[in-house]
Amino acid sequence: MGVGSPSAATPGEEPAPISVGTEFERLAVHDHRGAVRIEIAVRPRSSRSAVLGVREGALSVALRAAPAEGAANDELRALIAKCLEVRRGDVKIVLGASSRGKVIEVHGVTMAEARDRLARAKR
Repeated sequence: MGVGSPSAATPGEEPAPISVGTEFERLAVHDHRGAVRIEIAVRPRSSRSAVLGVREGALSVALRAAPAEGAANDELRALIAKCLEVRRGDVKIVLGASSRGKVIEVHGVTMAEARDRLARAKR
């Protein structure tokens, strides 16, 4: 590779960051009986609620709410519904209601729409 080539990194230079599209292609999204299932890694008690990206195939999400009395789960459902442009009732936690690792099921979107909308929602 020649000097100035976009993929040539000089010593001491950091490689280019991974693009959002590539990052969300690694998101574990599965079709399940007409709904989409997404693996989620939750960080409760954060300074803001936001989609952070993809880590080890799971959607990384920060939530302001504490994991007490279902507050973080309610906030997660509201955040995902907003990001995916579906009703809150279309988002259900199917695994991990009491842990940081969860699986949610969403009705009303395809796998491609889910990846695209979550990528746009990343902060």
